[in-house]
Amino acid sequence: MNRPQLRRLVVSALLALPGLTLVPATAAEPSLRERLQPASRDSGFRMPGYFVWCGAAIKVGATYHLFAARWPEATKFPEGYRQHSEIVRATATRPEGPYTFQEVVIGARAAGRWDAGMAHNPAIYRVGDRFVLFYIGSDVGASYRQIGCATAPAITGPWARSDRPLDLGCATDANNPSACFEADGCLKLVWRTKDLRVCISTATNYAGPYQLANTNLWPAARLEDFFFFKQGDRWHLLCEDNAGHITGQARWGAHLVSKDGLHDWQPLSAAADYDHTIRWSDGTEFHPVRRERPWLLFENGAATHLFTAVFDGQHTWNQPVPIR
Repeated sequence: MNRPQLRRLVVSALLALPGLTLVPATAAEPSLRERLQPASRDSGFRMPGYFVWCGAAIKVGATYHLFAARWPEATKFPEGYRQHSEIVRATATRPEGPYTFQEVVIGARAAGRWDAGMAHNPAIYRVGDRFVLFYIGSDVGASYRQIGCATAPAITGPWARSDRPLDLGCATDANNPSACFEADGCLKLVWRTKDLRVCISTATNYAGPYQLANTNLWPAARLEDFFFFKQGDRWHLLCEDNAGHITGQARWGAHLVSKDGLHDWQPLSAAADYDHTIRWSDGTEFHPVRRERPWLLFENGAATHLFTAVFDGQHTWNQPVPIR
């Protein structure tokens, strides 16, 4: 079966689901995948001796800051993150980098705290005059993950870590946080449970309290690794299609839209927003074993770069790709 036949089969299966419609991109609005451009081989963020994963980029002044997770290569991929991951900040003078390590932002602390042993999944936002960093953490020796946040008056810190994880309304194991803020500071926070059930909690302030607004955003398939944003009158969710039930390919990038950001989510199309091919500016291609954790960098209201974590079978790094 060729790719067009497979895509038609996937679309037919999706349309057979009760209440599901596809919202196609218009001819004047090509898909994200069609707009991805070649990247330079020397771009991105790497750290010799460490696995680098996740990646959340933000521009402050003339500098680009990338918050990422790292853990020693000696602890193996990916399971080593469970007890050894910490969140670091790197900088560059251009969005594609290369990025240079600056500091550990969220590292280990005394046992007994919710994030004492591990910090992972950073998501960085500017909210008014403060910077808010959502992330997941676990206590030393704990097997479950929880979502919390740290705040700072400047992108360089100092960072104040929350004493407790956020109470999102349910679940003892929560991860993959991604927020969408309104101008007044109200937000929707999408996250997932251990079994990849996607939830949304809402709050009038990043510190909470949170109300659980949707306990199963997409029951038709397994989704994870979210980037949540709003454009115009629609909310968007770029995510990993874990089992390929939307795009037809496992772990490719799916794109869902909603009119209220809470309910009635539908695929923008059956086409993937990104796949497992990265084109280099020298004309060659790179095919990662894994490509996950999408993050879009916006400047002047337009997405300019797609950041993803990549694994080549031995090493990992965060790779930005320009968007036309």
